[in-house]
Amino acid sequence: MSNAFLEALKQRRTQYALGRNLSASKAELTALIQDAIKHSPSSFNSQSSRAVILFGAESDKVWQIAIDEVRKVAPAEGFDKTEAKLKSFAAGVGTVLFYEDQDVVRSLQEQFALYADNFPVWSEQSGGMAQLSTWAALANAGVGASLQHYNPLIDAAVAAEWNIPASWKLRAQMPFGSNEASFGDKAFMDDAERFRVVG
Repeated sequence: MSNAFLEALKQRRTQYALGRNLSASKAELTALIQDAIKHSPSSFNSQSSRAVILFGAESDKVWQIAIDEVRKVAPAEGFDKTEAKLKSFAAGVGTVLFYEDQDVVRSLQEQFALYADNFPVWSEQSGGMAQLSTWAALANAGVGASLQHYNPLIDAAVAAEWNIPASWKLRAQMPFGSNEASFGDKAFMDDAERFRVVG
């Protein structure tokens, strides 16, 4: 059976070789990212996911922050490879910073005490779905991306740079741009080890 959504999902791959050779405009990319997050599910329709979409020099800043912060904790020996990797993320068109609003989580915990312990978990699940939706939507538009996690190391500096609300918790960073390298074959574990079909 044919399924357009699955075909789009299969295009989602990690792209480290990013460039700035995109025909899509900043406005088009912004609308795509916003729609992907807006239409991602969340528990109790809480809409706890937040995003900061950075383009150009603003995107470059987040990766310079990452270089500066990682340098403080990483061994000096071999740091040039780490720095090159971080600079490769800045080579793209932009970066999406994914957040979860903890005020929303706390409000739900107060309103629905029976499920209080679950709301932080459900928030993380919502954030993951927003990230996947964005990544798949970008891939379907021919835009390369990867998902990075330099939080919490960069949180304070990023919050100060872009005046991020205190209740927003940084969960991931997604650099995106043109695909400057092809993708190899993706390996999958055997279905029998991963799935059980009953009935």
